[in-house]
Amino acid sequence: MKYQITLLLVFLGFGIASAQNYLDLARLNFGNTTLEDEDGNQETDITNVNLEFLYPTPINDKTVLITGFTAENTSIDFGGLAGITNENLTMTRLNLGAKISHSRKWTGTYLLLPKIASNFDDLGGADFQFGAIALLEYRHKNRFRTKYGLYSSSEEFGAIITPLLGVYYRTPNSKFYIDAAFPIRMEANYSITKQFSFGADLRTSIKSYNLGGVDTYIQEESIRFALYAGYSFMKDQLIVRGKAGLDTTDYGLYQSGDTVGAQVLTVALGGDDRTRLNNEYASALFVGFDVIYRLDL
Repeated sequence: MKYQITLLLVFLGFGIASAQNYLDLARLNFGNTTLEDEDGNQETDITNVNLEFLYPTPINDKTVLITGFTAENTSIDFGGLAGITNENLTMTRLNLGAKISHSRKWTGTYLLLPKIASNFDDLGGADFQFGAIALLEYRHKNRFRTKYGLYSSSEEFGAIITPLLGVYYRTPNSKFYIDAAFPIRMEANYSITKQFSFGADLRTSIKSYNLGGVDTYIQEESIRFALYAGYSFMKDQLIVRGKAGLDTTDYGLYQSGDTVGAQVLTVALGGDDRTRLNNEYASALFVGFDVIYRLDL
């Protein structure tokens, strides 16, 4: 309890927290969909599970050390293409950095993101990747903030560079809020009662997985948009959401060493002349749920 009080004082007094008025200490996301390639020749059932933990430690009145862990698993069947059938794509990542209050208005988040992204078959250097993120937040008012940043990561296809632009806004009655860092994520939530709410969220990512033993890699370009209904327990600390939406994730299969260099969002700066080994996937509906352990600030 003493630790939580100290944490709250630091977050409230100096704006070290994310722009929102809450902190998600743990989050579990589950989704399931059936994707079909654009030619209609292959259909695959895909299950995606994402688990995140965050542990903030106040260092002084301006700095909070951030440590955390992210694990994601995607189960997919490639139907024997290039000798590949069922694969469990796993990403494990450390989140290491700090939030620093630069002034009364400006707060910065700086994270190093080393990770392993692979099918964990014959692990090697190609399975290890490294990313980083820098995000500045400007407080216009307590209920309105804007965000500006950059994310970059080394991937099997080259380097990914993602500019970030975001906003946080909460209405005076606290019934509605929107929290976004485009193009990576967005959440809009409206509270019907103290415990029941509905809303929408967007989650996107571009990353790669090395496939050990078959000399190939997968480039995942994921966009998942969902509507949800949520219910909170334990004085709003535990939130459970059921969701349904549109999954436009594509899983491109390429030969190892076939790269594009630098890529900004989905655009390869030097052009993309790689030979893709499978067809693109069409978008489809998905269903899922979230379990969130949240601390209100």
